[in-house]
Amino acid sequence: MRISGLASGMDVDSMVKQLMTAKREPLNKLNQQKQIMEWTRDSYREMNSKLVDFRNNKLDTYKKSSAMNAMKATVSGNTTALSAEATADANQIPMNVTVNQLASNEKVTTTSVLTDITSKSTLKQVAAATGFTAQADPGNPSKFTYKMIVNGQTFSFDESKTISEVVNTINSNNDVKLTATFDQVKGQMILTSNQFDKHISVSAPGAAENGLLNVFNTSGGPSTTSLAQKANITVDGISKDFESNKFLLNGVSITLLGKTEDGKASKITTSVDSSKALETITSFIKDYNELLNTLNTKTSEEKYRSYPPLTDDQKKGMNDDDVKNWQARAKSGILKDDSILTSAISKMRSAIQSGLNGIGGVDLASIGIGTGKYYEEGKIYIKDVDKLKSAIDNNPQGVMNLFQYSSTDTSKPSGIFVQISDSLNNVLSVMADKAGTLKTSSDLNATYKEESTMGKQLKDINKRISTLTTRLTDMETNYYKQFTAMETAMNKYNSQSASLSSFVAH
Repeated sequence: MRISGLASGMDVDSMVKQLMTAKREPLNKLNQQKQIMEWTRDSYREMNSKLVDFRNNKLDTYKKSSAMNAMKATVSGNTTALSAEATADANQIPMNVTVNQLASNEKVTTTSVLTDITSKSTLKQVAAATGFTAQADPGNPSKFTYKMIVNGQTFSFDESKTISEVVNTINSNNDVKLTATFDQVKGQMILTSNQFDKHISVSAPGAAENGLLNVFNTSGGPSTTSLAQKANITVDGISKDFESNKFLLNGVSITLLGKTEDGKASKITTSVDSSKALETITSFIKDYNELLNTLNTKTSEEKYRSYPPLTDDQKKGMNDDDVKNWQARAKSGILKDDSILTSAISKMRSAIQSGLNGIGGVDLASIGIGTGKYYEEGKIYIKDVDKLKSAIDNNPQGVMNLFQYSSTDTSKPSGIFVQISDSLNNVLSVMADKAGTLKTSSDLNATYKEESTMGKQLKDINKRISTLTTRLTDMETNYYKQFTAMETAMNKYNSQSASLSSFVAH
């Protein structure tokens, strides 16, 4: 129990507060240090969000071949038998195509037509529908198990399992290299090989076993096997076979959709269309300049060293606007000249310089792209859009390589998109190690990895704050105990003095 200065007349609370003010200064310093580190980490997370969004969302889209493909394929005539998509290697040779036969992989199909069976039906219900006489498991006359060994993989199912569960179990096994489906119209189980040249090998069940496929066939009979067949087309009078319904011909990716039934051929023509590549380059330049400006602004932000974080006591003596303005200055410049961000800027500008020097025989200046004024700190612009369109029309592959080429030879630079993507990936890794940010997430509310460098430092600061807070609390308690003892002694003295005075008076 604390006793204020009733006997002494002293303001004990005020005196203890004054005594503790100086003692609390190291704690204030620690809390300010903690606040600065938290602000720094939050700023890193903000920059991490910008970098991840640019690299993982925007740049990854620009890196796709379709984003810079200047070739366009058009199908006329029979448009239902096939579809076509031009690649950058399309040679613009027109083709008249007739689809004679679609490709199909080897297939095993059960033979019974079970119109009342659905994917929700159990194997027990299937057996009842086909008249299959199942054998009980050895030693357990009430349990019935259905087994299948296919392509070296063994599957076992209790009779209570539904067809849907059976199909999902088979398809979740990557080693079986086939796909199971159930035709709900015909009530048939179908196994289709995932590869054209791979046969389906189904082992016969043992003497006392129930074959999974047999239960779908009347009286447990065999299933039928359809061998793989190649796709066959006629191109300008020449017959061609393919092992898949999707293939590349004259730089055009062709997907067969069905046989040419009416005898009307599909005509495929290709032409240069610069609009998509131009759109991609324009969007990239806009996004690049925005990110570069953000990084430059952050690393050159003015730092106000005379504005440290406010303590709780300091905030109590200020109005809300003053606190807000003070905190804004205290946060300003927290990443000024930061080595991680300046590294990102340097690497981004280095990739652009590589493009200015030339990649694969094409340079940025030759396609109408250049840098801004020196005070714009590395921004780039399309300075001649007609020159850029002409370059795309006349050398689409060269322009594509300038931005998208992925080099495996260290003596040859990759394209601009690839260089920046690789560089920023390294920057994000360094930032994650230091601040605990997530290199795959742009979420501004994402939690930090506590095992990062700053995470460990904050953990240490929190521990020191806790220890010092306890010590100061004990110190304050002792001060009050000392004043309480003094007040108690003075009360006793005053009481004795009053008694003596009363005795003398009588």
